[in-house]
Amino acid sequence: MDTSSYELRVIARIESAFPTKFGVPRQSGLVNDLRARIVFETPYRNRDALRGLDGFSHLWLIWVFDRAARGTWSPTVRPPRLGGNRRLGVFATRSPFRPNPVGLSSVELERVDGDVLYVRGADLADGTPILDIKPYLPYTDAHPEALGGFAAEPPEAALSVEIAPPLLERVPEQERAALFGVLSHDPRPRYQHDPRRVYGFGFAGLEVRFRVSGTRLEVVDIARPENFPCETRGLVVES
Repeated sequence: MDTSSYELRVIARIESAFPTKFGVPRQSGLVNDLRARIVFETPYRNRDALRGLDGFSHLWLIWVFDRAARGTWSPTVRPPRLGGNRRLGVFATRSPFRPNPVGLSSVELERVDGDVLYVRGADLADGTPILDIKPYLPYTDAHPEALGGFAAEPPEAALSVEIAPPLLERVPEQERAALFGVLSHDPRPRYQHDPRRVYGFGFAGLEVRFRVSGTRLEVVDIARPENFPCETRGLVVES
């Protein structure tokens, strides 16, 4: 038997507010107002497989960096949190560019509805394939004494967010707190700080466009994606 590789099956996919990876929080749990659904693939859509899961408050999701998968890998990477100026071993980071493009996220289980899981705080783009789901066990999975290396402290919301009331009204009320949370954590690429640039990302069926000056983020437009030219959807730059 060849044990140098194994075949894994996608058991579910997540349905989240983000059509692309731009705008997705950099870690799970940073924006707990973000809600998502986990929908199982047909062979695994079995309620018996979820029996007892509602007794847990949090879950581990094991998933695939399908938007960042590469055919090669590097033993060192440049963590954005260190400004991109210092290299660390890939296994000392959570970089998506790994020998196996596998992600691990802790999310809050809001409820189990039939064979669908409703979760909060996920850091996954819509459609991300999920390989496995495991219950979070507080007596073994939580270690208050653990060292966090270069990421010992959680990233704080660094920006004050301004959205004009007419624009905010275009966002479903139940999505507004999550949008403020996402924007306050600065979804821009770490190395871009030009106040003239306008960025855009998909969120809850809308395209949100913003610019940042210092610690102030201003949303300049919110509209349906079809109202923008195709070539300027997603991440955009205007000078």
